[in-house]
Amino acid sequence: MSRTQDIVKLERRRFLRAALTGGAVAAIGGFAFPTLMKRGSLGGTAMAATPAAAGGEVLLMCFADDGHKLGPCHVPKLVLNDAQWHERLSDDQYYVMRRAGTERAFSGPHEKTGAGLYRCPACDTALFDAATQFDSGTGWPSFWQPIAKQNVTEKRDTAFGMERIAVSCAGCDSHLGHVFDDGPAPTGLRYCMNSVAMRFVPRTS
Repeated sequence: MSRTQDIVKLERRRFLRAALTGGAVAAIGGFAFPTLMKRGSLGGTAMAATPAAAGGEVLLMCFADDGHKLGPCHVPKLVLNDAQWHERLSDDQYYVMRRAGTERAFSGPHEKTGAGLYRCPACDTALFDAATQFDSGTGWPSFWQPIAKQNVTEKRDTAFGMERIAVSCAGCDSHLGHVFDDGPAPTGLRYCMNSVAMRFVPRTS
């Protein structure tokens, strides 16, 4: 079996697991398995996470749990109604991820403890690599860049009379946190995330 076939099988298993654990995935024209694109087809250009022409799909960068980059893939965007989100998420996760709330500082479990990556607990999209995490002293997990630019979306947030950039998961539009320009090199950015909006996957190999 070729490596491409192995990758496609892995992504199909991940999609089926997410679909079977609750909720409906909206994909116009029916359900679609993630389709890996040929490497290099993006021409090295960072593409925003936008729905595919058929609707209901987003172009993400897929990663195995060991951190290996699988390449660009189209995945159905996870779209649920309010009751289904309540079923899938804990109360704290729902408040942060679906109501753009913020957990209390120093209340979350995710402090860097070793190699690994962070996934969205709702749709399993890879969000951050622990290698880019740093201690910001703020009480929230902080990173100087996402694992792939197209796996998160950013938009202007003027809530509470503040000017900020909100960060969401591109796979399901769940709120993750905010990004600020007071981070370390090499990007100078601080992606200040809520712990409950991420699931840490330790790297075992």
